Amino acid sequence: MSDARWFEVEADIDAAIRHFRQSVELYRKGGFDAPGLDGYQAEMALMHALQSAHTSLEAGFLRILEMLGEERPVGENWHADLISRVAAALPGRRPAIITTQIAEAATETRRFRHRATHNYDSFRVGEVSRTIEAAAALAGGLEADILAFRNIIDPPENERRE
Repeated sequence: MSDARWFEVEADIDAAIRHFRQSVELYRKGGFDAPGLDGYQAEMALMHALQSAHTSLEAGFLRILEMLGEERPVGENWHADLISRVAAALPGRRPAIITTQIAEAATETRRFRHRATHNYDSFRVGEVSRTIEAAAALAGGLEADILAFRNIIDPPENERRE
C-alpha cells in the first residue's frame, strides 16, 4: 500500500497532533478569568484548538479506512463508532490502528467536542482537565500508533520480503 495516499493521512495526523499540543499550551497559559475580550479569547482559542484537533484526527482515521477499502461508520453514533473501529483488530484483515490508550484519549476529546459544539455558553474551563490530559496523550502517542500500524501493513522498502 505504499502510495501517495499516506501524504494526506500524515497531514491530518500532524494537524491533529499540532492542535492537541497547542491546546495543552493554551490551557497552561490560562487567562480564562480575564475580563472582557481577553478571557473570551482565551476560552474560544482553547475550545477551537480542541475541536480542530479532534476533527483532524477523525479525518485521518477516515482516510485510513478508505485506503483499506473499509466503509466508514454510519448512523447517529458514527463518531464514537469510528474510534471503536480503529481501535479494534479485524481478524484476517488488519490489526488495530490505534492502541487502547489512544482510543480512550480520543473518546474523551470526542466527548469534549460534542459538548463544546452543542453547548458553547456552558463551557467551564475548570471542567476540562480530563480533556487536556487526553490531548496531551494524543499529542505524545498518536504518531507512534499510526506509524506502527503503517509499518505493519506497508513495511518500509528495506523490510519487505521478496
